[in-house]
Amino acid sequence: MSIEQERFGTTSDGKEITVYKMRNKNGVEAQVMNYGAVLLRLYAPNRDGYKEDVVLGYKELSGYEQNLPGFGAFIGRNANRIKDAKFTLNGVTYELEQNDGGNNLHGGGKGYAREVYEAEVREQEGQDLVIFRRLSPHMEQGFPGNLQVEMSYLLKDDNALILQYKATGDQDTVVNFTNHSYFNLAGHTSGTVLNHEIKIYSQKYTKTDEDNIPTGEYIDVTGSPMDFTEFKTLGKDIDAEYTPLKQCTGYDHNYVFEMKGKEIAKVAELVDRTSGRKMDVYTNMPGMQLYTANYLTYDERNEFKDNAVYQPRDAVCLETQFYPNACNIKEFPSTILRAGEVYDYTTVYQFLVEE
Repeated sequence: MSIEQERFGTTSDGKEITVYKMRNKNGVEAQVMNYGAVLLRLYAPNRDGYKEDVVLGYKELSGYEQNLPGFGAFIGRNANRIKDAKFTLNGVTYELEQNDGGNNLHGGGKGYAREVYEAEVREQEGQDLVIFRRLSPHMEQGFPGNLQVEMSYLLKDDNALILQYKATGDQDTVVNFTNHSYFNLAGHTSGTVLNHEIKIYSQKYTKTDEDNIPTGEYIDVTGSPMDFTEFKTLGKDIDAEYTPLKQCTGYDHNYVFEMKGKEIAKVAELVDRTSGRKMDVYTNMPGMQLYTANYLTYDERNEFKDNAVYQPRDAVCLETQFYPNACNIKEFPSTILRAGEVYDYTTVYQFLVEE
């Protein structure tokens, strides 16, 4: 086992934080930490074998204690938006934090990204595994039930980084986890990703209102700027005169997958033709938020790692998930986790090289 542990810093309330460095036989390296279960760095090779960090982030722990963009973060108890920051379950209406206008985003202002986790480090079939766990107590963020949460990173020798999410609770509740890593396959300091090409295995996305909340309707992507059924650069249509794009200043939309039970399937491919780096995305979740970092900007309080200067559209997020506001739209795949049931979903980011 090649996992190294290194002190990253101390939180503002005095907790020591550790970075766990995983490396496979190819020299691919993933660094994660027990604060926010954050993916800090991910070194992947280009076609010449040169490895660069392909995820955006902060230099110091203090940046992650604020982390407004959500760099690398584990998101819960509910990823994405909930309309009017409330939902009704078993006849009881639960009020949540309004941290996105009048809506709730990513569970609230603190969220799972700003919690400290217990860490277990072990080898699984000769490959590196780090498991983060904590108890999310009843009414944390306004959600009912004590929820035992587990999120793990497994780095395989085929250059796949596997993210597995598990949870079980003592009451019916809402659960929808994701990871909010910002990817730039040219290297995190290299600027725009609008020249990256992407293919998404989806024929439709969820229609949204002016607050980017799904209405319950689906829109066919065929022939529209939302169509990535064949490889297309992120920049080709991003500034098109198309209302869904104008509302979000770019892509910030949930794509819908036709999943077969809990079978893991390929849902997207992202490639930077210049470096040759390619990332395939697999999941058994029913949706994925495509977000082109439209609001990314300079942070005067916290320095980005490696003296980077990030601008809007310098990265892309591929956030596998259940659909936004699913707890309020009965026609969507349900985000209700019943007491005693097990939430168990997987996402894979596999790194390849095109010659």
